[in-house]
Amino acid sequence: MYLNDVHIVYYVLSIILGLFVGQIIDWINKRLPEYKKVISKDIISEYKMNFKPNYILMFITSIIYVSLVYVLGVKDTLIGNLDLIKFMLLTPMLLSAFIIDYKLQIIPNRLNLTIFEVGLVFAFIYGLSDIAITINMLLGMLAGGGIFLLITVLGGIFYGKEAMGFGDVKLMGALGLFFGLPNIIIITLVSFLIGAVLSIILLATKIKKTNEYIPFGPFIVIATFISMYIPFEQIKYVLMMIFTLGMYKG
Repeated sequence: MYLNDVHIVYYVLSIILGLFVGQIIDWINKRLPEYKKVISKDIISEYKMNFKPNYILMFITSIIYVSLVYVLGVKDTLIGNLDLIKFMLLTPMLLSAFIIDYKLQIIPNRLNLTIFEVGLVFAFIYGLSDIAITINMLLGMLAGGGIFLLITVLGGIFYGKEAMGFGDVKLMGALGLFFGLPNIIIITLVSFLIGAVLSIILLATKIKKTNEYIPFGPFIVIATFISMYIPFEQIKYVLMMIFTLGMYKG
């Protein structure tokens, strides 16, 4: 039995993997903010003592993995499956960034560094078949981190405080390695658009007060997931329609 040209077995395997990874994410989210090693010699005993299934995270991760398999498909070659593998590895790190930043208003350096390291590996692998892809990924890293760094610096100059946390700057630089120059610009624009809309909703519903800090990391994560599923041209068209008030003709 096939669904979107992918055998049903792959969907079952992605569900199982998602359940397992979802629980691992919960473990990571408890360790990273406390600056504890995620993997240690005592991990089994520690995990048994603190084990409590996080069904919500397990369900969300499984849904993401199944939808990635559906959208990207499963190809016959390793190179053909690089996007699927890349996004499956990135998913748990994105979910961790979302949860930790939302709860604690930080994105741990260890998490950003891991995203960066994995991105470099993929940039190298893509370069084995097409060096232009690697160059695009490196440009994405510079653009992603550079745009947010500029916003942070300007915020410090004009308002006397950071307009953006350095964790967000590092996260965007690392994500640039995964998405390349055009897509990281799209992610930047979408994250600001989502941030504006959700911030207004949070303030209007009094979930957040005007003097409370609203972490930007979750908006970046949401925009990143959107970029995973929706083709660049479609997102670009929607953004142009929004920013030109419907006058864009494409």
